[in-house]
Amino acid sequence: MTATVLALPVAKPGRLYRVDIVSAVLGSALALLALAAVLAPLIAPYDPAATDILAANSGPSTAHWLGADDLGRDVLSRLLYGARLSLLGPTLIIATATVLGAALGIASAWLGGWFDAVTSRILDFFFAFPGLLLAVLAVAMIGTGFLAPVTALALAYTPYIARVTRTIAVRERNLAYVEALRTHGLGGWAICLRHLAPAVWPVIRAQSAIAFGSALVDLAAVSYLGLGVQPPSAEWGLMVAQGQSALLGGAPWQSLCAGGLIIFVVLAVNIIGERASDHDTAGVRP
Repeated sequence: MTATVLALPVAKPGRLYRVDIVSAVLGSALALLALAAVLAPLIAPYDPAATDILAANSGPSTAHWLGADDLGRDVLSRLLYGARLSLLGPTLIIATATVLGAALGIASAWLGGWFDAVTSRILDFFFAFPGLLLAVLAVAMIGTGFLAPVTALALAYTPYIARVTRTIAVRERNLAYVEALRTHGLGGWAICLRHLAPAVWPVIRAQSAIAFGSALVDLAAVSYLGLGVQPPSAEWGLMVAQGQSALLGGAPWQSLCAGGLIIFVVLAVNIIGERASDHDTAGVRP
């Protein structure tokens, strides 16, 4: 009996503490990666486009810490510069999708009626098309580059945020405190901005963090297919594609490093997002 009583208080705080440490470490690593991307011109050892045929496909060394690609370009430098577009793209996608999705979800929940019906049908239309397909169609109409796939993927991710937001906003709208606020003369938009938006924000935050990883993979896939960022620009998905031939030739540095960073960022944001969702569900704050 005594052992059981002593075990419970030790195990529960210890579990929460360990999970918090993991989230903090992953968040710090992501922050350092973002900082390295911003400071790439200052900390990168080489120009990412500078070629050195004599160093082509060379392995890690004191001259090139992570090796060189098939044109002799420094892989570390290209990874640092590539982090700019690789992280900026998903950030723009999710930021746009979050703003649009949250606004549509809250407006649909509050207004209801024909507005809710029309909005739901439009969102269902976008649900029918995978994000990657929309990105390819946008590239076909606008052309290759950075803007077209980012815009298409932002539209593709908006319905996911909007649907989650609407579900929670409808539940909040039916609570007694909302009716009390209306009785006291508070306007609809004021209630939405001051009460519904803060109520749905924790779930939106967690969903956006998880969606960031998916957006990163989708954007990297577009670049891998040659439809996104074009050479000689550095971007992680493009680097994976460019290093494919060298990978088969026994020089995997470029593909493995770029692919490894994609995997790390996706796993990190998913863990952090799931952790935030668990805390909000349990009513516990990190």
